[in-house]
Amino acid sequence: MTIPTVNIIEACRKATDKMADKDTPLIYNEWYVAGFKEEIGRNLLARTFLNKRVVMYRTLEGQPVALEDRCAHRSFPLSKSHLEGNEIICGYHGFKYNNVGNLVDIPSQKKCPHGIGIQTYKLVEKGPLVWIWLGNQILADEEKIPDLYWMDSDDWAATTGYFFHPGNYVSMHENLMDLTHLTFLHADTIGTPDYASAPYKMDLKEGHYKLIREVVPTTLSPVWGETTGLAGKNTAARIATSEFLSPGLHQVSVSFYDSAVDESIRQTFKIHTAHILTPETNNTMHYFIVHGRDFALDDQEIEEYMHEQLFAAFQEDVVGLGALEQVLDDKDMHHFEISVASDAPAVATRIYLKKRADQESVMS
Repeated sequence: MTIPTVNIIEACRKATDKMADKDTPLIYNEWYVAGFKEEIGRNLLARTFLNKRVVMYRTLEGQPVALEDRCAHRSFPLSKSHLEGNEIICGYHGFKYNNVGNLVDIPSQKKCPHGIGIQTYKLVEKGPLVWIWLGNQILADEEKIPDLYWMDSDDWAATTGYFFHPGNYVSMHENLMDLTHLTFLHADTIGTPDYASAPYKMDLKEGHYKLIREVVPTTLSPVWGETTGLAGKNTAARIATSEFLSPGLHQVSVSFYDSAVDESIRQTFKIHTAHILTPETNNTMHYFIVHGRDFALDDQEIEEYMHEQLFAAFQEDVVGLGALEQVLDDKDMHHFEISVASDAPAVATRIYLKKRADQESVMS
């Protein structure tokens, strides 16, 4: 058994110090997804984002609202209260707040003081998603919300899902940035034995990190082979692009085709999967997923089969990274990490997240 020397371990730790991990402060000045559009209605919805307790609802006019989930009086959760029109009435002492967070009525006295209220957070609806800005509200620029055009396109069909993930968002970004794990963690679902060793290209720009893996020729796993008609063909191609788009968003795009058919006449099947990572705390995460395809748009049977198979694979990520989190939380272990060549996009992503977190710490 070869145990790394003290010098190697220290070098590994020094390199890791430049990268974000589960203890790195969260990044607030960024757009994150608060929920799917249909989740926010006339019921009070409580969620915690980036260690902030938030309550959401829709006004009578249909506008989504996000407020700090506490009454200014004695911190009773407003999510345990009730709506009256567009206003929340605290379930403890009846203090009333309008939809911009201002205190407008105190039942125990005739005059309500001015200038008392609770924090509001900007919400923006785009396609099936509702985005929230939890940092400095002056910096909340809607133009910076990532463009996921395919979610609104008639040329694409999509399904959605959600996991409460018992792990940190940095590990999930790394997991998505290095898809060599498909061969092993997803051996029974979407992985194939040749995936990890397939050639790849990288495009590492500041804040936008991309890895393109070309698995050609290959035999597709059932979820892709059965749905594209390429099942059993050992000349199939699987071109996968994994992209870090923001601290709250990662997109995987894949093209499938038969490499034995001339490019001018072959059919190409494309998918996009938006992996939407909204930290709840440093150690837990809301994991929203939108999976889209540009084929079999009206085939309900294929849609249900694909959704079932893919979300079984995503469950493997949740279970696997949840197990990883338990090891990271073990204070009796002497942790250090090694990185290899294929980790370059993941390392770049983690360095960027650490840099963003450090910049916010200096500004606050």
